Amino acid sequence: MEDISEVITRILKKRKLDEDGQKIARTAIKHPSVQTFFKQNKDKLNREIVQASLPTIFNYVEQIKAPNPVMKGYKPRLFLNGNVIDITYVPTQDKLDSEAKARAERRIELIDLPDKLRHVELANIDSTPERDAVLDEVALFLANFKKNKHIKGLYLTGDFGVGKTYILAGLANTIARQGSRVVFLHVPSFIASLGSHFQDNSLNDEIDRIASAPVLIFDDIGAETLSEWSRDDVLGVILQKRMDNVLPTFFSSNMTMDDLMEHFAEIRNNVDEVKAKRLMERVRFLSKEVFVGGKNRRN
Repeated sequence: MEDISEVITRILKKRKLDEDGQKIARTAIKHPSVQTFFKQNKDKLNREIVQASLPTIFNYVEQIKAPNPVMKGYKPRLFLNGNVIDITYVPTQDKLDSEAKARAERRIELIDLPDKLRHVELANIDSTPERDAVLDEVALFLANFKKNKHIKGLYLTGDFGVGKTYILAGLANTIARQGSRVVFLHVPSFIASLGSHFQDNSLNDEIDRIASAPVLIFDDIGAETLSEWSRDDVLGVILQKRMDNVLPTFFSSNMTMDDLMEHFAEIRNNVDEVKAKRLMERVRFLSKEVFVGGKNRRN
């Protein structure tokens, strides 16, 4: 192929463009994006193609300099269309990022939790000495989860307001961006709302749907008021199915695992340590206990 600059010079002379026209043409031809296109397609271009495509090249550069509002979210791109250079429109990186974020948000089902949790990013979570251990565990989980979708989750324990839910929200959003569906539920509210499923006989379907989620997060477990039925036939069933299928499960709680076992044992003045231990075996199988320290950030 001939040198592009020589081709352009001949084209401009042949078209007898006036001084302003030549200036516009040279500016368009010298635009970095145009030059990049020429280099990428140097074995396919010739003088005739470039000459026939000058108006398109001018139009392309003008659209870069002054984008059309109608095409917001898209940018022009040159491509070789047979014997002419043509323009196509492709999504901008901002649009691609926005669409990816929207798809990820649709993969997260929040049950009785604020919608703002969809926007938490792990990268924006303050890294403090009190949080180093949990953030390291989260990073380790994410690295392993890419290779194996059936691994142990985490049980975050710590005082009120230290950021347990916030950290799990960042984790959930990262998992969702990687393509997995996440159910993130507030345990006290979920337990309290179980009665609403009796009217339409949807309880078993709801339990099975939650138990089968690729990733499940129990927020604030231990703060709920349990009956033997909700402990054994709801939580117990969900955790048993997740244990059988080794599905990643996460918990946040103000209680340690030992405290949670006592909570499960004492149901309305009735103590049943055997059933509590059975339930805790599932929790311990599904998750690793990690302490989250720090100050109460809600104050």
